Amino acid sequence: MEGLILPKSESGLDSTVETHRTMKRKMALSNCEACGCREAKYRCPGCTKHSCSLPCVKRHKSESGCSGVRDKAAFVPVGKFDEMNLLSDYRFLEDTGRLADGANRDALIHKPISNKFLRFLKSRARKFDLELKFLPIGFTKRKENTTFFNKRDNKFFWHLKLIFPQSHTEYVARRVPDDRTLDEILNLYIHPTESDPTIRQKLKVYVLSSCTQKIFMKVENRKSNSLRYYELDSKKSLLENLKNKTVIEYPVLHIVLEDHFHQYVGLGQAETKEGNEESSAGIPVKESEEQEEGEIQDDTDGVKAIGQQYVIQTLNPE
Repeated sequence: MEGLILPKSESGLDSTVETHRTMKRKMALSNCEACGCREAKYRCPGCTKHSCSLPCVKRHKSESGCSGVRDKAAFVPVGKFDEMNLLSDYRFLEDTGRLADGANRDALIHKPISNKFLRFLKSRARKFDLELKFLPIGFTKRKENTTFFNKRDNKFFWHLKLIFPQSHTEYVARRVPDDRTLDEILNLYIHPTESDPTIRQKLKVYVLSSCTQKIFMKVENRKSNSLRYYELDSKKSLLENLKNKTVIEYPVLHIVLEDHFHQYVGLGQAETKEGNEESSAGIPVKESEEQEEGEIQDDTDGVKAIGQQYVIQTLNPE
């Protein structure tokens, strides 16, 4: 077999067989380190502890936390370096080369990052009535974005970030097809039976809650002191929810429970609310204007109205 190093002489073969027999005799003389009452038959490749049976091996792994996998990169002194160590190192290098070759063949990892590729994604997004923008090189979102477009299927496979604020947890989903509904995406996280048990435990606030849940996405290209959110439809696909919206790098979805809806102000809802408000002087605020936090508003009309009331009260004293 290629890569196998055979002894050059019969004396070398005899010495290898004798070493193996010696190791077996030493193992037989020692007791199982898990139960301590039987002769050892096996030795853990990870920590070299002896055991006698499969239940003892499992007990050893559960108690010590040992993985049972040999450390291929462990240091071996020159005096103890033999042919088996040489063969192990050779196989370790082969595995490393195989892993690197597999990574180079992966389209997701080895995707082009040129401006031509980004322009292609933008043009495809425009055909789906979606404005896709990218950050300059060096930004974190630019580095971690794995979104790509499959020409054969004619659809996007999105890099998606899901934020669960009531559990203080967030997850990243990769290669999410654009025709998958939001309910199908969330079932992998908060469904009572279909989700992963580990994730379900972290998100038990959402799993056990009987309150209504909504999905929000931040409106881009707005000032930081005037955040607004889109409310998405969980029954529709990801692409349908992203239509006529602006996405920077990849979508970031906020899954919110009913008690915290007020923290996510909708775009149209905010304008309607401000349009119906009245100032303390009884002067309605203009519906077409939205005052930013810290902005100085011209209140000339209000001063005039207050002045007129003051004049009327002066001319007509009670």
